[in-house]
Amino acid sequence: MIRLKDIALRAGVSVMTVSKVLRDAPDISAATKERVGRLAREMGYVPDGLAQSLRTRKTRLIGVVISTIMNPIFARVLTAIEQRAFEQGFDVVFCQSFNQVEREERVIHRLLERRVEGLLVSPVYRLEPDAPIYQHLQDRQVPTVILGHSAPFCRQFVPVETDDLQAGYEVASHLIQLGHRRIAFLSGPLQAPWAQERIEGYRRALREHQIPTEDRWVFQAGTTIEEGSRAVEQLLAESAAPTAIQAVNDLVAMGAGQTLLARGCRIPEDISLVGFGNFMASEFFRVPLTTVRQPKMRLGQAAMDALIALMAGRPVEPKRLPAELIIRDSSGPPARNPTDR
Repeated sequence: MIRLKDIALRAGVSVMTVSKVLRDAPDISAATKERVGRLAREMGYVPDGLAQSLRTRKTRLIGVVISTIMNPIFARVLTAIEQRAFEQGFDVVFCQSFNQVEREERVIHRLLERRVEGLLVSPVYRLEPDAPIYQHLQDRQVPTVILGHSAPFCRQFVPVETDDLQAGYEVASHLIQLGHRRIAFLSGPLQAPWAQERIEGYRRALREHQIPTEDRWVFQAGTTIEEGSRAVEQLLAESAAPTAIQAVNDLVAMGAGQTLLARGCRIPEDISLVGFGNFMASEFFRVPLTTVRQPKMRLGQAAMDALIALMAGRPVEPKRLPAELIIRDSSGPPARNPTDR
């Protein structure tokens, strides 16, 4: 292992000078920094990060908690976070909560034990107004940014989120403009603010166009392909006969679409289908999905920028980013204009 004294001997300077060069101290000339720094690299010197963190009391670590890396949204969000963190000299440690409250608490405690300097958390949403782990973060004054929508239990922290309300409204408006009046909605988890916003956007568009908002058009679907398939099975069993389906996300839409196609329904000739999220698979589904493109890279960048500002002691405001409707083959005009029932 190469030591500071080895570099000092080769460079003909003191160990203190080498130490200052590696710390980029201001009282060392640029020429000496360049020469000693180059020599350290050539000799393969690797700084002892643990020793540095003990000395400076800074770990340069950022903790990130997400539901699961299997969620297609987080691949690009994490990419943006890591890129921005790297630019600022931070390393990222990420953990998965699997949408389990107890696991979320444990992974946050583990990250704090590793002395992360800040946290980015996609919360496990719950109906309770308070959550001990978030109160603990506030009490310890850990710089924390919420990746997604705020909720009562984490209201003390700044969120960076997508404008799901407006996006849900634009999806329903698109279907209405095509001529649809019987639009079913496959909804997400009741406790999740993003799911609440998407269905509220749908309802707002219906009200604006004087279309009754009826519970019989709403089916609980969750977030997965399997749940989307089960929800559309229920829809078909109840003979709801919509001309269009608006799904809470692309996975639910694809599950619904697979079942509809297996039943002999044509998309969009018999029924239009729209998702949300613009997951990579949505463009390559058997019928390319009309969907909403979430600003995944910009969400990650904005969240990391907000966290860096918090760690520097600067004030940060909540950030809400617009999404974009992407029209593909799965949405079209209804085959006929049935009378609303």
